[in-house]
Amino acid sequence: MKFLTDPTFLLFLTLAFYSLGIFLTSKKKWIVFNPIILSTTILICYLLILKIPYEKYSIAGHYIDFFLKPSIVALAVPLYLQWDKIKKQLFAILCSQLLGCIVGVVSVVFLAKWTGADKEIILSLAPKSVSTPIALEISNTVNGIPSITAASVMIAGIFGSMIGFKFLNMSRISNPMSQGIAMGTSSHALGTMKAMEISNKYGAFASVGMIFNGILTAFLAPIILTWLDSYL
Repeated sequence: MKFLTDPTFLLFLTLAFYSLGIFLTSKKKWIVFNPIILSTTILICYLLILKIPYEKYSIAGHYIDFFLKPSIVALAVPLYLQWDKIKKQLFAILCSQLLGCIVGVVSVVFLAKWTGADKEIILSLAPKSVSTPIALEISNTVNGIPSITAASVMIAGIFGSMIGFKFLNMSRISNPMSQGIAMGTSSHALGTMKAMEISNKYGAFASVGMIFNGILTAFLAPIILTWLDSYL
């Protein structure tokens, strides 16, 4: 049946599976019901079973991509509402973001090297904690592999959104600003989305972490990797 491979139908399936994940997550707090993991797994199986090439599915994905930029811009609304609080802590936020950027890049470099990864793989993993468009540009700049970078960004986002708040609560970090910024810094858009589920306040602080970490990583990642080149 031709309609099963139609881009419009594939777009419907994507939204339906994601909605299913949200529904199941609200009923059962199980990691396997994470909307992104669930929808991605089912869609991969669907494409493999029907032998639908990714190029055809990407046509449906373009509709989703179209709304990504407006959705990121929309984060400015809760950010504006919390601006007075953010402004008072701006210096502390900048210091934490600088440290978060450096730790995010250096830690994955050392971990990847310790596990025996090749230099090209290490360079590809370095920008894992920023949103995909920024990460891909960094990857191209440092001669990484964009496809590996995209996958690492997705894994970092999914993993962070699943356990980020649990880890922060276990560490007794309960301040909304601290938790939100930590989520945005480590897990970019997916962490911000998870924070937004809690409240607009958490989402605003998470967007601060995502924005500042993205800017700092774009500037500092190539410099840090140059300094670590002899180690790689």
